[in-house]
Amino acid sequence: MASASRVGRKPIKIPAGVDVKIQDQEIAIKGPKGHLKLAIHPHVQVAVDKTDIKITANSEGGYCRSGTGKKLSNAIPGTMRSEINNAVQGVSTGFECKLVLFGVGYRAAVKGKILTLTLGFSHTIEVIAPEGITIETPSVTEITVKGADRHLVGHIGALIRSKRSPEPYKGKGIRYLDEKIILKETKKK
Repeated sequence: MASASRVGRKPIKIPAGVDVKIQDQEIAIKGPKGHLKLAIHPHVQVAVDKTDIKITANSEGGYCRSGTGKKLSNAIPGTMRSEINNAVQGVSTGFECKLVLFGVGYRAAVKGKILTLTLGFSHTIEVIAPEGITIETPSVTEITVKGADRHLVGHIGALIRSKRSPEPYKGKGIRYLDEKIILKETKKK
């Protein structure tokens, strides 16, 4: 066995109400906010106690194209630990991405699983929320994306933002809540 990275060596605490099971090369995590399944990398061994999850490097993981030898077996446990920790946090507390619309007449509305955006085009834009994601609009210029899968929440937030990303002169468009836009000066005569 090789030594893992500092991140990979830290055990993951299992919060109350979260159930973790390992079958073959897959870990299933179930909690109040949903359930997620992750494939376990062949260079990693995962052990589950009653209170925490421990990740160790497995030197007999087989060949992997992304790297070789000691470097790979040191790097992969840290990555797997982060992915498993994100899944545990997602099913227990969940993740959210907040977006804000800047511009005259820009509006957002949700009906069921469909987000309808009015962004100054001649038509409205619809974004359908995938399974496990909920989209809310606290006001007509605010959008909140919630879910258990951190990657999927970020992906849907980026997809919504890409429908009208902020332009550099007036800052009109869809921004993340804490995003700062550096405005350019307009051309002067």
